[in-house]
Amino acid sequence: MAADGRTRLEVWGDPIAHSKSPLLHEAAYRVLGLDWSYERRQVDAAGFDAAFTGLDASWRGLSTTMPLKESAHRVADRLDRHAQLTGAVNTLVLGVGIAGYNTDVGGIIDAFAGADVTGIRSARVLGAGATAASAVVAAAEMGARQVEVRARRPERAGALMTLGSALGIDVDVTVFETSAAPVDATIATLPSGTVLDETVAGPLAADGGVLLDAAYAPWPSALASSWEAFTVISGLEMLLGQAVRQVRAFVNGDPLAVLDDEDAVRTAMRAALG
Repeated sequence: MAADGRTRLEVWGDPIAHSKSPLLHEAAYRVLGLDWSYERRQVDAAGFDAAFTGLDASWRGLSTTMPLKESAHRVADRLDRHAQLTGAVNTLVLGVGIAGYNTDVGGIIDAFAGADVTGIRSARVLGAGATAASAVVAAAEMGARQVEVRARRPERAGALMTLGSALGIDVDVTVFETSAAPVDATIATLPSGTVLDETVAGPLAADGGVLLDAAYAPWPSALASSWEAFTVISGLEMLLGQAVRQVRAFVNGDPLAVLDDEDAVRTAMRAALG
């Protein structure tokens, strides 16, 4: 415990000032009657190791975001299946050893389920970073057999094709300017504030199916604003879904272990998003 007796948690990343995770987690722990603190800290990849080794026994765990998901994966003693597949960890639970989880995959699936989308045959992923790997896994778990990845530098997305082989699905990587073919769903993992040229965004929106844009600040994103023919899901839904799973991990030691009174917890977390 900390000097004040509170169990400590934080979200780390760079940038981090925009993060809504403290609002979500604080709301959850109030409902659960836990006097835990959850704050944010700006930590870059170069500073991760020093910050992490400075944690003491008062710490229960960390949430990690860009650019630290690979760093968190590296320090974990044991990994859940999603973390193993993606090479990315957004949740570290400390205690007897260090457990690393990827709750982004479940958060993506939950976001689609909230829009009554539980099965897809094909998907398009925009971007090729750590969240893109989670998107590929999520698409596969929703039934997609074909996933197209659009990347600015396709040569740097080979790991996603390897991931597709491990999942038993076809993953093709191409540039943004390629002609768009119809897909059931699009998962955008581009940095917040990204604006695609209309000659690119228009064709993607025309046949892109349901859109989940992982970016949520600002909202609506430029891409979401161009998506007129199909349902659009805010990244806040993904954020909520992955955060509920993080709370499960911090409280129960397992992101799949449902919380006591989870409906009330989820309602409070959603309200905290405003």
